[in-house]
Amino acid sequence: MKQGARDSATAAAGDVPPAWPGGGTPRMPRQPRAERALRETGAPPAHGARGEHTHGEQPPARPRAAVQRPSVRGQVLDALRAALVEGELRPGEVYSAPALGERFGVSATPVREAMQQLALEGAVEVVPNRGFRVVRRDARELAELAEVRALIEVPVVLRLARTVPVERWAQLRPLAEAAVRAASSGRRASYAEADRAFHRAVLSLSGNEQLVRIADDLHRRTQCPQPGTAYGPARTALLAAAAEHGALLDALIAQDMDAVRDVLRRHYGEACC
Repeated sequence: MKQGARDSATAAAGDVPPAWPGGGTPRMPRQPRAERALRETGAPPAHGARGEHTHGEQPPARPRAAVQRPSVRGQVLDALRAALVEGELRPGEVYSAPALGERFGVSATPVREAMQQLALEGAVEVVPNRGFRVVRRDARELAELAEVRALIEVPVVLRLARTVPVERWAQLRPLAEAAVRAASSGRRASYAEADRAFHRAVLSLSGNEQLVRIADDLHRRTQCPQPGTAYGPARTALLAAAAEHGALLDALIAQDMDAVRDVLRRHYGEACC
């Protein structure tokens, strides 16, 4: 979907930085198209998905982006989150919704809505009449977030270590292995999702949905790289962190509380327990 004349003029004036560093195209997850006829009658539609012409008109050209209308906002949000984690959207830079929309092949509206959600999560901040600035987190803020995570999560894990049956911990092994594979791939965004999935599964055993939501939000805030982060060492750190997931499960299955504390101390820092 093309931008309007006003957006084009703004981009031409050069008053906003490039929408995507390096000129790459964001990776958008493909999702199935809505099938109205299938929902209403149980039969597949005769002329494709919702929105296509049905009165003899020539069907419109296929969109050049892989964004599907029924979930476009969610897809844009997922892609923006991945770009933040990968460092493709740089801390301190301002990005306009129209320019990002051009990259996605959608209008500025779903991009703006997704950016507003990211603003609520603390990942970006609104810059009036310009767009959204990616938040720059310093070492102190990241340390504070890590401390809060430890204060919330570690006591819960220690309590669960005494009450959850061994077989329940064994069921989490595939999630720990998925995190290792994601870390090995070198893609920060893939590892970030696998990492959070493992921690959500552990905390979900508490039965406290509010706890899981709050912890996941804090976890997400710590995952975006900051200026000066080297890719090589970061990948090494990801592999080490992923290995700790498996070590934690080993200790929990063995019901070795000393080993559980040791792994948690490595994973969350010395102040955790």
